[in-house]
Amino acid sequence: MKKGFLILSALATLITSNILHAKADVCVFDLLGKSGESYKLIEEWALASKNWGTDVNLIAYQDEAKVEQDFKAGKCDAFYMTSMRARAYNKFAGSIDAIGGVPTNDIAQKSISYVLDKRNEKRLINTMGKETFEVAGIGQIGSAYIFVRDKSINSLARAEGKKFAVLHYDYAQKIMVTRIGAVPVMSEISNFIKKFNQAEVDIVAAPAYAFKPLEIYKGLGTQGAMINFPVVNVTADLIIRKNKFPEGFGMQSRSWFVKQLPKSFAMVKRMEAEIPAKYRMNLSKEDQVKYQKILREGRIDLTKQGIYDQTMMTVLKKARCTVERTNFECSLSGE
Repeated sequence: MKKGFLILSALATLITSNILHAKADVCVFDLLGKSGESYKLIEEWALASKNWGTDVNLIAYQDEAKVEQDFKAGKCDAFYMTSMRARAYNKFAGSIDAIGGVPTNDIAQKSISYVLDKRNEKRLINTMGKETFEVAGIGQIGSAYIFVRDKSINSLARAEGKKFAVLHYDYAQKIMVTRIGAVPVMSEISNFIKKFNQAEVDIVAAPAYAFKPLEIYKGLGTQGAMINFPVVNVTADLIIRKNKFPEGFGMQSRSWFVKQLPKSFAMVKRMEAEIPAKYRMNLSKEDQVKYQKILREGRIDLTKQGIYDQTMMTVLKKARCTVERTNFECSLSGE
């Protein structure tokens, strides 16, 4: 009798343990693999996940297309990759990366905190077909700046006809490049810097995160420059299959990500500061306004096409105009 009771107790403990600690495979994209800052962030998150009832197994990828392929094939219960590619699973969160929508790190931090706030919980859950996906976190990668192989490309007019590497799956990039008169060259996130360094393209947009590891300075040589004007804020989304994680997991995870933001932005600012001053080139005030107008027109067009989320565009405009009230767009409607 006592032996039977012990066996039942052991079984009950095992069942309870399995319920409390779900197993989940999470596919993580980082250009630098396990040595990258994005992967390290998700390693910390995986440790914290044990407190929310999940044992996470991380799978590192340096090819973002492969992450999406394996997620669709059911090999991952969740993924962490750039919002540009993750936007298909949640347009609201993915629209933080709207071209020209987030011009400073301060606005970026406020925007990410807003999106992950519990008031937006319903917007972060999306059903596609028979599956329900949830945004469980957003990580900051950094503002993307334009790098040119020749510093004579110092105005919009001089970008005309130049080859500009764009990520083939992000329609927004193609729109921006076409609007400035440059020639979009379809690329993957795994090879767009390589094309710049090997002179296959004249221009590329990338965050400071990529500068040293991907050796952008090789493409810059002695004649190149970084245009000191952010064109897009790059983030990464953690998307989970809701039914593979315990109830309430997403909310706890998002709260954890918000707490990491100060550290993440400190890292981004450090990386930006490490880019040598000799490469930095400022646009004239006139060209800055021209860029802002082109990016604004592009955002409005892409929102009408359903690529960006209208609510998010309104939020981002309010954030920009809170910081810079005299900006020309603040008196205009449309966003």
